[in-house]
Amino acid sequence: MSMALKIVLIHPEIPPNTGNIARLCVATDCELHLVKPLGFSISDKHLKRAGLDYWQYLKLFVHDSLDLFLKTLYGNFYFFSSKGKVPYTNINFFEDDWLIFGSETMGFPVIIFDKFGDRIYNIPMFGPVRCLNLSNSVAIVTYEALRQIKKF
Repeated sequence: MSMALKIVLIHPEIPPNTGNIARLCVATDCELHLVKPLGFSISDKHLKRAGLDYWQYLKLFVHDSLDLFLKTLYGNFYFFSSKGKVPYTNINFFEDDWLIFGSETMGFPVIIFDKFGDRIYNIPMFGPVRCLNLSNSVAIVTYEALRQIKKF
């Protein structure tokens, strides 16, 4: 794997969100890692439509299970959840970090909170909402990481 940010979606469910994130990954030269089970087929037309004609440039990795994915995880990695206690702005990002997000309706499985509770960060929200849209959350954190590692 390259020296690039790695965006990870654990059990994503909504094709347009994943398609938007795929497009973001192509635009920012990040890898996209999907952890099964997925709530859609990778050939889903809504997924590819959101990624438009950029899908061929996507650095895509699909992991068969959360267990297998966690065994391949190395280096710096951070989980993002509305249940995190520390804001993402407290992280000092590096070029090959893993930015890990849960599914749209379920968030992270309990094992993530049990095993990695000290690595779970949030995006502060001030209005009466439970959480932000997944693709918005990924974009916010990704661009902060890129800003820190001086990509622009």
